[in-house]
Amino acid sequence: MTEEVSLVAARVPVLRTKRLVLRGHGVEDFRNSAALWGDARVTRFITGRPSPPSESWTRLLKYAGHWALLGFGYWLVEERASGRFVGEAGLADFKRDITPSFEGAPEAGWVLTPGAQGKGYATEATRAVLAWGEAELGMQRCVCIIDPKNEASARVADKCGFRLFAETDFMGTPAVIMERLKPR
Repeated sequence: MTEEVSLVAARVPVLRTKRLVLRGHGVEDFRNSAALWGDARVTRFITGRPSPPSESWTRLLKYAGHWALLGFGYWLVEERASGRFVGEAGLADFKRDITPSFEGAPEAGWVLTPGAQGKGYATEATRAVLAWGEAELGMQRCVCIIDPKNEASARVADKCGFRLFAETDFMGTPAVIMERLKPR
C-alpha cells in the first residue's frame, strides 16, 4: 500500500520557493497531517472543530485522488532549510454546494501549523501554487473561501491577488468567496 500511495506522490510536481519545498503526500505524512488538522487553533476558521484521525486519513486520500484523477491537488509544505513539516497548500475541486457557484474554477487553500504562522509561508506557498496552476493547467480563474473573521487568511488572499467575489453562507456559517483572475 505504501508503494501505491508513493507512486501518486511521485507524480506530484515538486515546487521550490526561497524558503519552502512543496511536495506530494505519502502515507508516511499521515501523522503530521493528522496533528495539523487535529489542532483546534488550526481548524478554528476552517471547520470550526479539530478533525479526528479518521477524517485526516480521508483528507489524505482526497489529496491523492485529486492528483490521480484531476492532475492537480494539495502539496505538503516543508521548510527548505530544516525539512520540517509546516502545512499544506494547493488547488482542489470539492464540488461544493455553495451559492453562488464557482464551478470550473479550482479552489485554492492553505493551512499551516501554529509554529509556522505569521512568517509569510502561506503567501509564499500559495503564490507558488497559483503560478504552477497558471503555467501547467492554463488556469485563468481561481477562488478561495474564507471565514470573514479569519483576518490572516484574508491578508494572504489579498497578497496573492484575490478579490471579493461574493459574501455567502457556507454550511451554516458566514463566508466570503474570493476570486483571482490570471494577471495579463
